[in-house]
Amino acid sequence: MVNSKYFFQGLKSVKGLDSPAFALGASFIAIGALLKNIGFNLEQSIFSTFLTYALPGSLVMAESFLVGASLINIFLAVWLVNARLYPMTVSLMPLLIHKKQPRWKYYLSCHFIAVSAWLIMKSKYQTIEKKYRIDFWMGIGTGTWLIAITSTIVGFLISDYLNKDMMIGLAIVNPVYFTCMMVGAMKSLQINLSIILGAILGPLFFFVSPEWSVLYGGVLAGTIAYFVGEFK
Repeated sequence: MVNSKYFFQGLKSVKGLDSPAFALGASFIAIGALLKNIGFNLEQSIFSTFLTYALPGSLVMAESFLVGASLINIFLAVWLVNARLYPMTVSLMPLLIHKKQPRWKYYLSCHFIAVSAWLIMKSKYQTIEKKYRIDFWMGIGTGTWLIAITSTIVGFLISDYLNKDMMIGLAIVNPVYFTCMMVGAMKSLQINLSIILGAILGPLFFFVSPEWSVLYGGVLAGTIAYFVGEFK
């Protein structure tokens, strides 16, 4: 069973003026408005966030649907864009795994992997006994997930009052917050290089391949930063 003490402690950790959950909420207000504008009803919009959760996956799904992509193409597009969550999972799971906890908790809590929840957990895990970190993580994930769903509903309901520029501004709040957090955490050569090179190479690759510029720039920047850090 889930330890309620640590679950609710994790659930409460999403609040606070410095919490990334607020940036997540702002972005999903834009998602809710976007889903309404492309023809989703309220139930479909809620179900979309319920299943997709992470912001880029929701945006890709909505854009693919808008251009008339098939379901298999939408699935593959969302699957590929959410592959970015793999490094977060790799860095997070060793902090959570404990032999006395059942496996189903880890399988279930994989759905909660997202930038906002990851940032909260990475900043607070040392204050939690390792045995109960998975319960704490499930509380964080549930809190951010509910914020995303609630914000989607809000965005859907107020979509008539949001113009295109306002929606774009809300949508990029979460990525900008994450970038600022990464800059604030620049305490190693590898992190410094990955952020700086990514900011340079991404726009440069845009002139070569606009569709793949972020992927090319990110992979190359991360690879260079890794090897420079390993062999310095």
